[in-house]
Amino acid sequence: MRIIFMGTPEFAVPVLDALAEAGHDVVAAYSQPPRRGNRGKTAPSPVHARAEALGIEVRTPLSFRDAEAQAAFAALGADVAVVAAYGLILPRSVLEAPRLGCLNVHGSLLPRWRGAAPIQRAILAGDAETGVGIMQMEAGLDTGPVRLEGRTPVNDKTAGELTAELSAMGARLMVEVLGDVDAYPAVPQPEDGVTYAAKIDKAEARLDFTRTADEVERQVRAFNPAPGAFFEVHGERVRVHAAAVLAERGEIGTVIDDQLTIACSEGAIRPILVQRAGRGVMTSAELLRGFTIPVGTRL
Repeated sequence: MRIIFMGTPEFAVPVLDALAEAGHDVVAAYSQPPRRGNRGKTAPSPVHARAEALGIEVRTPLSFRDAEAQAAFAALGADVAVVAAYGLILPRSVLEAPRLGCLNVHGSLLPRWRGAAPIQRAILAGDAETGVGIMQMEAGLDTGPVRLEGRTPVNDKTAGELTAELSAMGARLMVEVLGDVDAYPAVPQPEDGVTYAAKIDKAEARLDFTRTADEVERQVRAFNPAPGAFFEVHGERVRVHAAAVLAERGEIGTVIDDQLTIACSEGAIRPILVQRAGRGVMTSAELLRGFTIPVGTRL
């Protein structure tokens, strides 16, 4: 099948790889333009880099608002466009240009968690289950009918772990659908149960000990690996990569023992893996050997 691929982050790379491995003709890859990274260097997106390695032409328009970009897309004569976390709004002319339209790999069980951050929002909300859907795109925000979906328990997975799992699942499902599109009719989403997954604000990563311990622990998992959940002490940010929930009680936001257990509104959390700025990941015991946080410290 003649395919245009549209994606930007690491989540989309396994989907691109699966299309190439299945023998499809990926005629072009669209990705967001190279961005300046943490060290000030401009770098291509993960999809951009992978597509170039596969010998696929890469296009990085800033938008599809102008007629020239839309015409260039249509001129590729694709059977279908496969979209995975691309990050740009596609106008109707683009959605309808390929013979079979545009199919999106979306990381939730629609209509729950339409929008930018479905995986993190599912963890934060304490969802027991999530998944990935192959959605026929239309003009609304993730409102299109779904051709196929897969499910998985959330359990104690981090956003990074769940992203990798759903990416691989989405890649398999997309190849399955493209193998016989007619066998997977587009089923409209239910009208009930719609929720929206707003983009993650970095300020949300600050641990909020006025919440229950379960909710705080979900913050830790939802923001691992990025932007990274944290608390501040001695004027320094300490990132928390993993934490345990305990039944202990104490003054909210206060360290209640010599193992860095922190009281929440209900229960307490004990950070297991932490990281100071400019340092590697370490256990809480390793942190406390060189960075004293006395019992009674309010975070």
